[in-house]
Order: sequence, then structure tokens, then C-alpha cells
Amino acid sequence: MDVLVEALELLFDGSNWTGSMLDSGSILTRLWEHVFISVTSVALAIVVALPLGLYIGHRRRFEALVINLSNVGRALPAFAVLALAYTVALRWQISFEFWPAFIALFLLAIPPIVTNTYVGVKEVDADVVEAARGMGFSEIEVLRRIEIPLSLPLIVAGIRTSLVQVIATATLAAITAGGNFGRFIQNGFARQERPLILAGAILVALLAIAAELLMALVEKAVRQRSTESPDATVFDEVGLGPGVEAA
Repeated sequence: MDVLVEALELLFDGSNWTGSMLDSGSILTRLWEHVFISVTSVALAIVVALPLGLYIGHRRRFEALVINLSNVGRALPAFAVLALAYTVALRWQISFEFWPAFIALFLLAIPPIVTNTYVGVKEVDADVVEAARGMGFSEIEVLRRIEIPLSLPLIVAGIRTSLVQVIATATLAAITAGGNFGRFIQNGFARQERPLILAGAILVALLAIAAELLMALVEKAVRQRSTESPDATVFDEVGLGPGVEAA
């Protein structure tokens, strides 16, 4: 109980938000570092994973491959990827502080986005898709006006899962001298400062919860918007009226 009290004292001490935190850096500085590496790695994962998931879901090709790769990606320890990335960074003499952790988090972020995008597009009602094609829609129009709007809630859910996982795992960056909330935890272990360890863990948990709540709101808004799409007339024409969601 004393450790918890001391950890909370660290967090509520205004000087630790701009200074020391027992010489591990200010909370605001570490917060920025944690958010930056998490958001940038997920953003790049979206750029790579989203088109891949859309293509596979729309074309129904390489489905077994994407499932197997996603399973491997989820099973592969982030620490192992970090160690490999660190070795590459050492070989090519690039920054140890950012890139090894960024690469590990980027690879961790891809599987949920690919899987949810693929499943979301694949499970759009096949009759609606065929009706759109029968009306003369091109494949791009089918994807843009039918499949993406209806699968968007599931896509956002994949991004939500990915972001929360990355935020929780980003503490590993401290192992390769990277900065973020993981620095508090690592330095706490090194100095046997249990309140510092707990304070760092609380900050990571709060940030992950905040991201979860924010993305839940985004997902809810997207889900509502998907039933009130500007292309609602298109859905009516192909037999999917307002208020009907994709499977």
C-alpha cells in the first residue's frame, strides 16, 4: 500500500510533469514520446495494411495467406522483433533510440488491421455487391461506394485494437534507450525504486484506456455514419436500405 501511495505522490507532484520523475525525465516529455512512436507506427501500418486487406477482401485472393500471416504476426513476440531490429540498427549504424522499437511496433500493428479489413469487406452481402455490378458499377465503385462504407466500422475496430496493443507494448522502446513511459519502468527496476515502476505502469495503463475510449467513440460515430452514408441512395438502389448494416 505504501508503494501505491508513493507512486501516486510522484504522479500528483507538479514538478514531475515538467522535471525529474526521479531523473527519468518529465511526464509530459515521456508522454509525447510514447504517443509519437505509437501513433506513427500505427499510421504506417494503416498505410500498408489497409490496401492489402481491401484487395484481399474484394478479390477473394490470398485469403489463406493473410490468415496465416496474421496468426504468425500475433504469435511472434514483440521482444523478438525488437531484438532483430536492434541487430539491424547496430549493423547499419542507425538510431538505436527510435527505429528498432518503431519497426517492432509497426509489425505488431499490421495483423489486426489486415484481418479486420479483409473480414469486413468479405462479409458485405454478396447479393448487394452483385446487384451493384449488375447496375454497371466498376470494381473500384463497388469497393468505394458499397464495400468500404459497410465494412468501415470493422476496419476502425481493427485500428482500435492495433493502437491499444501498440501503446501497451511501446514500453519496450526503453530497452533500446528509447524514451517513453517505459523509461520510468526500466529505471525503476534498475534503481529498485518500486514506486517509480508502479507510476510508469499506471501512466501506460491510463494512456491505453484513454486510447481505447477515444477509439470506441470514433467507432461508434463511424458505425452510425455508415447507416447514414451520403451514398444511401446507392444502397437503396441495390437493395440495402438505410439502417441495415453489413453482415
